[in-house]
Amino acid sequence: MIRSMTGFGSAKGAFEKIEISVELKSVNNRYLDCSVKLPRVFSSFEESLKTLMQGFISRGKIEAYIAIDSSEADDIEIKINKPLVRAYVAALKSMAEENGLPAKINVTDLTRFPDVLQAEKRETDPERFRARICEILETALYSFNEMREREGRKLKQDISLRIDEIERLTTVAEEVSPRSVEEYRKKLEARMNDVLMATDIDEARILTEAAIFADRVAINEETVRLRSHIAQLRELLDCDEPVGRKMDFLVQEFNREANTIGSKGNDAEMSRIIVELKAEIEKIREQAQNIE
Repeated sequence: MIRSMTGFGSAKGAFEKIEISVELKSVNNRYLDCSVKLPRVFSSFEESLKTLMQGFISRGKIEAYIAIDSSEADDIEIKINKPLVRAYVAALKSMAEENGLPAKINVTDLTRFPDVLQAEKRETDPERFRARICEILETALYSFNEMREREGRKLKQDISLRIDEIERLTTVAEEVSPRSVEEYRKKLEARMNDVLMATDIDEARILTEAAIFADRVAINEETVRLRSHIAQLRELLDCDEPVGRKMDFLVQEFNREANTIGSKGNDAEMSRIIVELKAEIEKIREQAQNIE
């Protein structure tokens, strides 16, 4: 499956009324570069989150933005200092008995004594919280990959069309090359006619010169290799693994063969074909740089 290196994905979730939102963005990069941006207090989660991301992407620069909103969380717990309450009640009863007073003890009054009620922040289990963030990040990664696959299908379609055009131009080059040899033979014969005038022309010499020229401008080896590269590129487009780096290398081979064919061509028609061929190869190179 061809995937683009650029993409976006997002997901939201909650943990004990703590809102968690994740956004993923990626751009082209020669290698894999993962970064996670989250509140400093949760920085210990960073490595495990990066490891999760690396299981979903093999090439590109990807950034994960993780926001934590605990404004709605009911993480405040009121605790009663029971030993202290019992001590206050005993003291009040003792005071009432010693002074012959009615022992009317009101709960509201007790809460006014220092340290009877204590507000504490409920602790969140860090491992469970990290696991929940990972679940939400994984959901975002699936969304992220779906977008990259959609872009990948467009890239594959475009590259396939350009491969077809390169194959067509290769065929045209193979047809044009022999014609240039025949034209060279005719020009050589005409020049020799002009030089030698009425003298008989050595036909064997012309044939020898034409054969030497034909060998020098033959493009058979280059077009065979070019067709082999075309077949390899089509196979890469159907692979289920990241192929961007392989495509980069293969496009260099395309260019090498095109340059060699161009150096052997000696007429306007072949030059035109090479210009078109190299233009299509360059467009594939640009698209391959977007592929994971």
